[in-house]
Amino acid sequence: MTSDISLAFAHPEERALASATADPRDRISLRDHIVSADIGAFQQERGHTQRLRFNVVVEVRAAPTPLEDDVDRILSYDRITEAIASELAEERLNLLETLAERVAERILAEPQSMRVFVRIEKLDRGPGALGVEIVRSRVGLPVQTSDEHGAEALHPVVAYLSNAAIAAEDLGARLDALQAGGAPVILTVGLPDLALPETGQRPTQRRIDLLAIEQNAWVLAARDPRCVVVATRTEIDWAMKHGQMVVWAPTKIVLDAVDGPKGSARDAVALSLWLAEQMAAERLELHGDVSVPAGSRVPVLRKAL
Repeated sequence: MTSDISLAFAHPEERALASATADPRDRISLRDHIVSADIGAFQQERGHTQRLRFNVVVEVRAAPTPLEDDVDRILSYDRITEAIASELAEERLNLLETLAERVAERILAEPQSMRVFVRIEKLDRGPGALGVEIVRSRVGLPVQTSDEHGAEALHPVVAYLSNAAIAAEDLGARLDALQAGGAPVILTVGLPDLALPETGQRPTQRRIDLLAIEQNAWVLAARDPRCVVVATRTEIDWAMKHGQMVVWAPTKIVLDAVDGPKGSARDAVALSLWLAEQMAAERLELHGDVSVPAGSRVPVLRKAL
């Protein structure tokens, strides 16, 4: 059995350990937590409870102050079981996938939580356990803003601009159209049209390529004053809440990400798609003669020049 297959069936705690960085976060886990619930899409499942087994691992940020043996300074195990109980009590669900998403979202609302692995299995539907497993991180949640009506999720539009689109005479009109849609706008760019240093070493080349993309972001910023270059998630969140258009400088977010993009930084469209997925974007718009990436979890719209 290969290591990938072994991990596919391993406990979420082993999955979390395998995908951790060189400086892993602390983790808490809930193993083999079994509850009974009325859940399922099939008619024969309705009106009957069945056993569900939960295995949950939560990666947490380090405590900013000494714990002093105070339970109020940690993410308690009770918060995990309460998240499960609350979602099961909220309404009857058809899908384990929906339940897993909602449990993960509730756990990530806790200030200490950074990433969560949720595995849910039905124990009474067959000879074995039938289930789903998801991984969600805080960075993947939509930004929340508040008004007199309460909290509202912000789903941005991520727009990739090719070099031809950056230089086009209708750039201002394109930005107008993006802003007119009403959603927050995050602009992304690719490599500039010039030769880059070649190191022959992947980590250093990745940094050079990312910095080259940032140089191109400043080229776009020079074309229109609305294009404000930002480098951190905090800056992006602030701009989204205040209706400001931004251009993404990717180096810091990409290099700091626990589950960063796996491909080359030179595939700027794939990099933009990764950002769109991390930001829970409404869609990714591609402006210019670029290929539409496969396997997107967000809608992709192509805009010709």
